[in-house]
Amino acid sequence: MLLTQEYKEQWSTQSKIFFRFSSLYFTIYILFMFLGSSLFEGIFAWVGRSILKVEGKLEYFLTGSGDTTMAYISLFVQGIMAMLGTLIWTVIDRKRKSYNKLFYWFLVLLRIFLIFFLLSYGFAKIYKSQFPNPSLIRLLQPIGEMSPMGLAWTYMGHSEYFNLVVGFIEALGGLLLIPRRTQTLGALIAAGVLLQIFLMNMFYDIPVKIFSLHLLLMALFIFSLDAKRFLNVFVYNKTTPRYNFYNPINDKEYHKIIFWFKTASIFILVGIMAYQGYNNERSDYGDKRSKPALYGIWEVTHFIKNGDTLPPLLTDSKRWHYLVIDWKDRAVIKYMDGQKEYIDFKIDSTLTVASLRKPGENKVEKFIISKEDSLLTLRGQLYLNDYTIDLKKKDLSKIELLSRGYHWINEYPYNR
Repeated sequence: MLLTQEYKEQWSTQSKIFFRFSSLYFTIYILFMFLGSSLFEGIFAWVGRSILKVEGKLEYFLTGSGDTTMAYISLFVQGIMAMLGTLIWTVIDRKRKSYNKLFYWFLVLLRIFLIFFLLSYGFAKIYKSQFPNPSLIRLLQPIGEMSPMGLAWTYMGHSEYFNLVVGFIEALGGLLLIPRRTQTLGALIAAGVLLQIFLMNMFYDIPVKIFSLHLLLMALFIFSLDAKRFLNVFVYNKTTPRYNFYNPINDKEYHKIIFWFKTASIFILVGIMAYQGYNNERSDYGDKRSKPALYGIWEVTHFIKNGDTLPPLLTDSKRWHYLVIDWKDRAVIKYMDGQKEYIDFKIDSTLTVASLRKPGENKVEKFIISKEDSLLTLRGQLYLNDYTIDLKKKDLSKIELLSRGYHWINEYPYNR
């Protein structure tokens, strides 16, 4: 292997070049991520337009995607910087025998970066805030209308226990990366779970491909440092000697302080993430939130506009098909033609008046609510038209995805 954690006074030329490039590339990537590539927006836009000749949005904007045109241009620039930096570093520092101390601190940087994100994503699954339960409006969506990412989110969000296990494995990999003795095992576990995440991002078109790939590469890099000993034990059935680990500081008191600092940091970080995860689950949009009044899927049985009853024609883009109330002060109208509209939908404390406001509109419309068991009637004006809308609540227990549950024994596959 080109690099190893064992102390060596003299490194090979290939090892030194590989270390220079790896340390520069990953350090530049981390710096750009935290300092914000938007600082270099003009340069990146020029590179994309003049050198790469790419089309796309050559500016930074918040979309939740990590795979924008500018992100790929940034990656190209980072690669060029790392290669040029390696060339210059090799020329001016060609007589150096080794980089033991710098390599030690570079590994510390990689481990801290990986640990933070493995714990963050792990606890986001343990407390199920990354993949929430399929929303009520999602349950009405035909699978053929879902995007690959929407299908993946539905698949992951359906099972709380699957999230719990995957999140635990991610967090375990992060925790094992903290002690130096277990970092190889932690990197192996992290690489396994990160490979699954990267493949899901790739093949379900989830726009976190660049980031997940780099987390995977970092985990593989750390594991590769001990790969030879791993192969000797688990593949070749050979004994393997202990490493003579390099420590830049041999003071025993220093290492005691570091040990207790790591221990305290673990408890603090895990405590903070557990606290945040617990609260996120119980926030207005979390899985364990308090359900709003009139929560459910309400199917329109009669739709009367200005005294005329509109028939339920599947081509009608004005007649309501469903009113879906899933979150506090929000609702979704699904029209007969399948189009959806998200609206503000606030209900007063008496449950007799609903205030409706469409996106981009300042005017608030009032509807009178009449409710009896699973039946609901809304009466009011919307855009100077009088409406009387009768609705019936769908029985969620009859939706297969929600009601099937878990079965130890299945005489036949239940694939519907």
